[in-house]
Amino acid sequence: MDKLRSMEIFVAVVDAGNFTAAASRFNLSPVMVGKHIAQLEATLGARLLARTTRRQSLTEIGAQYADQCRAILAQIEAAERGAEAMRSVPRGRLRVTASTSFGNEWLAPALTDYLRRHPEVSVDLNLNDRTVDLVDEGYDAAIRIGALDDSGMIARPLQPYRMAICASPDYLRQRGTPHTPQELAQHECLDFVVGDIGVSWRLQSVHGKHALPPSRFRANNGQALRMAALKDFGIVMQAEVLLAQDTAAGRLVPILSDYLPAPRAMHVVYPRDRRATPKLTTFIDFILERLGPAAPLPLASSRKRTTLTAP
Repeated sequence: MDKLRSMEIFVAVVDAGNFTAAASRFNLSPVMVGKHIAQLEATLGARLLARTTRRQSLTEIGAQYADQCRAILAQIEAAERGAEAMRSVPRGRLRVTASTSFGNEWLAPALTDYLRRHPEVSVDLNLNDRTVDLVDEGYDAAIRIGALDDSGMIARPLQPYRMAICASPDYLRQRGTPHTPQELAQHECLDFVVGDIGVSWRLQSVHGKHALPPSRFRANNGQALRMAALKDFGIVMQAEVLLAQDTAAGRLVPILSDYLPAPRAMHVVYPRDRRATPKLTTFIDFILERLGPAAPLPLASSRKRTTLTAP
């Protein structure tokens, strides 16, 4: 027999004063109620009720056990109420991870809007350019860029991750504006590295790939390359989201727009077996509202301005 059920029946017997009233409450027969009480007594190795033909009363152990059962059942009821509230209202801590550039430039500011909508939710945001294991590291969701592996995650598509190639107006005045990938050989190209390996510029061209000269400035952080471009040192290729405000303000000028790499896929992903709590479902809905395939682009595109999509 279910011990918690037997405890509920025992407390009902104590409160009602007899088996018949308790049996009616649980839609059981008085005989079945007696079996539940007998099972508890057998488990405890002690009598809980002293029964005569006219009345029943609690033994000393029974009185103490009844108080403890009430406390346990009250805690269970409170836990169930809390779980029900969690299912109905977004609350609790939400752990999210994303790439550094996208997280800094788009996700972190957007999350402030999400938190204003849902004041009982708190967010831990981890920005990292490695692939975080959501299950092992305890994250609720991630924004992933590029092809997804067969990880068993649920993946919802977002707007594609687009790149931009930019330089400052002063740099272009001093060095000239390249119009083809071949002309980059005469320029300072700021190089993004992962470990000690440079990430090649895969520019689209009918002439195939174009090797760039060794970069004099390499960094594993897009913000560092952006600052070098703003200091008129060279040409940067980074995510549109990282460069959008600078291009909109004229601090950087988009170039070579006809040769940009093909956009990469971007998804919001979360574990398949993660319970769909309101904090998670409202976060997914929020991201799809802002960056889903049907959502309007956050910044209008033109030849002179980059579109604000995702890194």
